[in-house]
Amino acid sequence: MSYSYKEWKKHCLETKESFLVLSFPAVQKLNVNVEMAVKNAEVQSRMIETIMEFCPKQAAYIGLMDLSVEAQAFGMEVQFSEREVPNAKGVIVKSLEDARALQIPDVSKNRTQVYVDTIKLVASRKKDKPIFAGTIGPFSLAGRLIDVSEIMIQAIMQPSLVHTVLEKVSTFIEQYILAFKEAGADGVIIAEPLAGLMSKEMVQTFSSNYLKKIIDKVQDDHFSVIYHNCGPSTVSSLEEIYSIQAHGYHFGNAIDLEDVLSKTSEDILVFGNVDPVKYFCDASKEEMDVKVKELFEKLGKYPNWLISSGCDIPSHAKWENIEQYFKSIEKWRV
Repeated sequence: MSYSYKEWKKHCLETKESFLVLSFPAVQKLNVNVEMAVKNAEVQSRMIETIMEFCPKQAAYIGLMDLSVEAQAFGMEVQFSEREVPNAKGVIVKSLEDARALQIPDVSKNRTQVYVDTIKLVASRKKDKPIFAGTIGPFSLAGRLIDVSEIMIQAIMQPSLVHTVLEKVSTFIEQYILAFKEAGADGVIIAEPLAGLMSKEMVQTFSSNYLKKIIDKVQDDHFSVIYHNCGPSTVSSLEEIYSIQAHGYHFGNAIDLEDVLSKTSEDILVFGNVDPVKYFCDASKEEMDVKVKELFEKLGKYPNWLISSGCDIPSHAKWENIEQYFKSIEKWRV
């Protein structure tokens, strides 16, 4: 399949296929654990293909969203778990001197290469639908290296430190995305949740300006960037977020999507936003059905909306709820 963003967008909106951020629950089908998955490209590729086998109404093959992998490449310690996604620990940038000394990692010499190899394996076997990789956004990665709370302080008190780190992580993310593109990916989801905690002025300065440079280098009609943000301040920064000119925008369940869509041009593709824990892990099938119905009743009038989860779905999600989600789309779509 030769991917075209315009054709894929048209198909998705006509069929109302879901762009569900779904990968980790495949561990249940393959009888593997999360730690095995995030370290092994063959396991990851089988997981992605398994999702598509059981969820044929999914709009794309989507790689595992592991937002620790880039931080680990920069030297952070990562805690692995059989059940949960890996967690980056510690702080490696504590001063401007540390920021200046920070080295840009080689994508091919870290666990990032496992994720690139995963995409290459899937692309070599499956091209009936587009393949999307995943990566963290520049401000969110910088926040992991500096510390989430500290970067908010330093953005005001010592912005040169933050910008020094942002320049380096942005270069790395760009290289990582280009490696995915070369491996056969048709697009990438960039998760920038930390930007959802900032004022609109800070979003532009510390996130969108850097994302725009990355997108200008990697995106074209044959390769798409989907921006993800799940922070509570997102709606107040829509103009700044849309300035990056990504091919699509994926918003978390803490965000009022009707508020977003009412302020969004109909040519901008918007995804969201079923709570991944509440409805995919904890709810009953009946509650899932009600939620999907509510979303279509509320948001179905917006032609640029495509239903999705609010964020990545945990590995322990109920498969009966995942299956119900897709059945409910068929039932309630408008």
